[in-house]
Amino acid sequence: MAPLARSLLLVVFFAGAVSTAACADDLAICRGTGEAAISACGRLIAAHGLKGRDLAVVYNHRGFEIEKTGDLDQALIDYNEASRADPQFPAAFNSRGQLFRKKRDFDRAIAEYGEAIRLDPNYAVAYNNRALVFNDKADYDHALADLSQAIKLDQRMAVAYVNRGWTYRTKGDYDHAIADLDESIRLDPKNSFAYLQRGLAYHGKRDPRLAFSDFTKATELDPKNATAFFNRGLIYRDNNDLAHAIADFDEAIRIDARYALAWRERGLAYVFKDELDRAIASFNIATQLAPTDSLSFTARGQAYALKGDFTRATADARQALLITPSDGAAHNLMGYALKETGRLDEALAELNEAIRLAPTLARAYGNRGQVYWQKGNLSGAIVDLTEAIRLEPKMATAYANRGLAYESRGDAARALADFTTALGLPSGPGPFASARATIETARSHLARLTAATSSTVSASTTAAPPVADSTSTMTTVHVGGASVSAERRIALVIGNSRYRFAPALPNAPRDAEAVATALRGVGFQTVTLDSDLSKERLVNEMRAFAIEAEQADWAVIYFAGHGIEVGGINYLVPVDARLETDRDAQYEALPLDQVLSAVEGAKKLRVILLDACRENPFVNQMRRTMVSRSVGRGLARIEPEGGTLVAYAAKHGEVALDGEGRNSPFVTALVKHLATPGLEINKLFRLVRDDVLAATGRRQEPFVYGSLPGEDFFFSPPVAKAGP
Repeated sequence: MAPLARSLLLVVFFAGAVSTAACADDLAICRGTGEAAISACGRLIAAHGLKGRDLAVVYNHRGFEIEKTGDLDQALIDYNEASRADPQFPAAFNSRGQLFRKKRDFDRAIAEYGEAIRLDPNYAVAYNNRALVFNDKADYDHALADLSQAIKLDQRMAVAYVNRGWTYRTKGDYDHAIADLDESIRLDPKNSFAYLQRGLAYHGKRDPRLAFSDFTKATELDPKNATAFFNRGLIYRDNNDLAHAIADFDEAIRIDARYALAWRERGLAYVFKDELDRAIASFNIATQLAPTDSLSFTARGQAYALKGDFTRATADARQALLITPSDGAAHNLMGYALKETGRLDEALAELNEAIRLAPTLARAYGNRGQVYWQKGNLSGAIVDLTEAIRLEPKMATAYANRGLAYESRGDAARALADFTTALGLPSGPGPFASARATIETARSHLARLTAATSSTVSASTTAAPPVADSTSTMTTVHVGGASVSAERRIALVIGNSRYRFAPALPNAPRDAEAVATALRGVGFQTVTLDSDLSKERLVNEMRAFAIEAEQADWAVIYFAGHGIEVGGINYLVPVDARLETDRDAQYEALPLDQVLSAVEGAKKLRVILLDACRENPFVNQMRRTMVSRSVGRGLARIEPEGGTLVAYAAKHGEVALDGEGRNSPFVTALVKHLATPGLEINKLFRLVRDDVLAATGRRQEPFVYGSLPGEDFFFSPPVAKAGP
């Protein structure tokens, strides 16, 4: 919004003598306004009795009155005549600067104001006016310099304080803006525009109470200040006072029927009231008044989507994207509509783009999380829904949907917590918070899980059987009863077998399943088993596990599959990696550092088990882009931080064997010793090393990197012995 405090015209009337009584009368009329002033000034000019500065003043004033009629070209003729009559008359240059600003010839306007200042270095009005042109050009630093000079020359120029306050606010410097606007109001307590600007500055500082007070004062001083009504309406709406919000938007529209933003925001208020037909009617006018405003089309599309009219919703999203291809909200709307019509892959592509363009748009994460859940990618769903909640802590549907994802994983405790939170949040305002069907789902699932939990508590302490997720290859188990450790222990187990551009690893899924079963058997509360992960899913699994690890004491990750070392960096290889060149590893594979990050939140113990030291299947096809970049055999050694152990199935620089049995030698030894009661973790890995060396004829030596504190750690605690 441009400053409403426009350029100032310094009107200077001559003091010279007039020859007749008629001329004296014309002089008095010429000093006035409107057509009478224009005619009287014309008669004075035609009388040929005025010279120099006196003639320049009359031309300048007539030009100013003509300019107010909209005839800018005729006004320019008079300003030119004024400067011709007196080339040293600065007001004529100031007037021309004002006219060229109206013509949006900003460079010419700046030049004219500059000449006025050259002729009169103390011309505060010209500094103020030139600053407005700098603001038009978004050259705020030069604008501030000119406004500061105007104030220095005339410390009682209230309008200069207003304009400098506007400039500071536009730059986001709200404290300086408020200080200037305070001074402007002190000098001119009836300036509605100053209150409006201070209200906007308070709104920028997230102080809606003071902003509301200033907007109200602005409407009292100027009942035709549509912008003040509009901004007060926004505050009402943010506080869910929709009736008053709509009343203020209505008043802004009554004052200015072409106020497209007011039509659009009134439409959103009606959406929040669930009056979708009225909302669409308001959006229709907004799109007519502002056919290039993509947000109006997006807002109308949202209303259509809420009515279930996904054809029109999609059409509005497309129109918004034609106008503004970078409109993240429109991509989100398109993704939502595609999701609701079952086109999940297309929806996912749109929502990915929405998040890329608008990384703080909570609804986009919420929608993508729901798509992931529908596609069976529970880890991705939980990550996205958690981000949606972080961005919008009161988004009830995000809690409800995350509860569904946790329930699908078998994590009843977290599902219960999320469903309970969802039901405790308000259902509005906002389209994403009023999805009644989702809230009803939360209510029914909460009741079912509560009943199931009660029956489990009253049942025997025998460990519960695994709960399988029917929508994916992922399995999560919660072990109940006395065998569960008081510590929270979680694990992520991955077996990558079906590589698309490398030989398959038949043992990998079997090894992963064996490790998952062993961890469940020693009391891990949550064990997530997954297989054949692409790069995207592997990253999402790590992100989801990292969130869970923050609430755990132990965090364990096991990976069976291909692992490579390139340039001294270890990578886990997803099943969709091509790795045609050595530099592709950083884009197509997962650095081991990211795996370490996924466990770092655990409070006591962090363990990574890598059965990924196999012969690099890509080495023969991988083109070197840098001679100095190494491509190793097996994995490189690492030095994890304290409290973290990284166990390789084969020592750095060596390769692991699949063996001839159902499981690899490393996994066979590992699951055997995991179940041994009272085996401290360091001793456990030493025994695994001995077993693998024996089974492979000393061709494979497991190796453990890292160190632990003095506390003893047991996968399976010692068995209590009877007394003598």
